[in-house]
Parts: sequence; structure tokens; C-alpha cells
Amino acid sequence: MKNHYLTEQHQHVVLNVLRQRLSQLNDRNESLQVPISLSTLAEKLLKVKLSVEESSLFLEGMQDNQDLLSQALSSLQEKINDLQYVSYDGTLVWKITNFHEKMLDAQSERQTSIYSPPFYSSPNGYKMRARLYLNGDENARRTHMSLFFVLMRGLNYQILKFPFIYTVIFCLYDQTSSQQHIIGSFRPDIKSSSFQRPLSYINIAGSIPKFFPLKVIQ
Repeated sequence: MKNHYLTEQHQHVVLNVLRQRLSQLNDRNESLQVPISLSTLAEKLLKVKLSVEESSLFLEGMQDNQDLLSQALSSLQEKINDLQYVSYDGTLVWKITNFHEKMLDAQSERQTSIYSPPFYSSPNGYKMRARLYLNGDENARRTHMSLFFVLMRGLNYQILKFPFIYTVIFCLYDQTSSQQHIIGSFRPDIKSSSFQRPLSYINIAGSIPKFFPLKVIQ
């Protein structure tokens, strides 16, 4: 029997059995390692996903802040521009820049009207501004420029006398040598809410709907 265990045939069988057992053990180890590796990868992937989401939220917040800052700067620039042209004697000289671009905006209805800087009847008087529809408003659309007079809520609006009763005069200056200025005027309708004490930041405008025929400049 002892000699049998020492035979080459028996040893070969033993080696085959050992190889099979080792192979089975390796398979078990791999089956244990694969779930562990997948779980680790899933955790890392989740962390990356959360990091990306946090970064996206941060960038969105930065964009919102940038938009707010841009709006604040635009508002501040508008106020600075208004202060440069403010008048306290009841008259306003309004030079409209980039006229061609503004006319195209009005014709395409991207921006149908523009506002002048505010001005005052006196240092402690009425606050006012003009509103211009370059391509006309309502019945005057595409045929005339429409020019509006707007009362605003100034610092002293509570102690000023209302309704506003003073004649409003508009003048479109002809800067050519012919000097053919266009002048229009109207007296306020004291029953209209446009000329009462402002209840909000700005009143509804009173106007000359057909102030200037567009065919003259087209």
C-alpha cells in the first residue's frame, strides 16, 4: 500500500485534485472581490455626482449674482446719466442718440418707446419726463411719432398743487439751415388721472399722438 502512494499515477491524481481545489478557492475569492470592487466604484461615482451637482449649483448662484450686479450697474448708470442732464427750470433739451437703432427697435416692436431723463419745473417743483414713440402709438402707429408728457412722483409731490394745470409745449428742433422746427402744445385735461397727484412712481402719460409725420424723415 505504501508503495502505491509513491507511484507516479497516484501522485498525478493527487496533483489534479489539488489543482481543482485551488481553482475553486480562486473562483470564490474573485466572486467576493468583484462585489466589493463594484460597491467601491459605486460609492466613488456617487461622490463625484454629488460634487458635480454642488459645483453646478454654485455656478448657477454665481450667474444669478452676476445678473443682479449687472442690473444694479445698469440702474446706477441710468441714474448717473439722468443727473447729468437734469433740469430745474421747467425745460428739457433731449438729444436722442443712436436714433437709427432706436427707430429699428420701435419698428420691430422690440422697444416701442423711450423715456427722457427726468426734469423739474423748479428745484422744489414737479418732477416730469417725456416719453417718445418713434414709430407712433395706437392710431398713429407707422404714420407719426407720438410724444407724451409724464408726471412723476418727486420729493415734494405731496405738497404740490394738483391737478397739474400748466400748458405743455414740445419742440422738435430742425438742426439744418432751414430751421423748420416742429412745435406742438396742449393744455392738461384736469379731469384726467394723468395730471392728478401721482399714486405710484409714474402717472399715465398725456400726449400728442400725432406729433410729427414719419414720412418727413423716411
